[in-house]
Amino acid sequence: MKRKNLLITGPPGCGKTTLVKTLAGEFSRLDPAGFVTEEIRAGGIRQGFEIVSCTGSRALLAYTGLHSRQRVGKYGVDIEAFEAFLARIPFRFPHGFFVVDEIGKMECLSPEFRDLMLKLLDGPVPVIATVARQGDDFIEDVKRRGDVVLAVMAKENREEALTLVRERFGKILAESTGA
Repeated sequence: MKRKNLLITGPPGCGKTTLVKTLAGEFSRLDPAGFVTEEIRAGGIRQGFEIVSCTGSRALLAYTGLHSRQRVGKYGVDIEAFEAFLARIPFRFPHGFFVVDEIGKMECLSPEFRDLMLKLLDGPVPVIATVARQGDDFIEDVKRRGDVVLAVMAKENREEALTLVRERFGKILAESTGA
């Protein structure tokens, strides 16, 4: 099986999102589609998470003050806003690769997101994504797929991981585009 999907895992704060953003920028000529997750901070304290598409559109994913039946820890998760945001990203159109940050507990509360992830991972276009270190069966199954290369990051190997992941993802893209 061709390993065309690159997943990055590791503890919070080790640089996974920064790595994905860096690679999306470096390979931007291939017109990536997808999103990254950014922290919302107030007074130096994390209050929630916002999702940002490759084209710059934004939506709230989760917030401490958000009243929602869907919760992860202290955060209320806005599944409806997340699914509406996903619907605006052109995942069904050809792109050089897809960016997903992250396949995590909050995002996986959405059945639409889970379905989308399976379609993207099964499709012909490479996916670079961050994934939770631990999760439910869905997350663990995604990490065990035969078409996935799993890179493990830590704060101590941040620079080395960037170099290795950049090299591996470059090879995946070259194989995919025939370049």
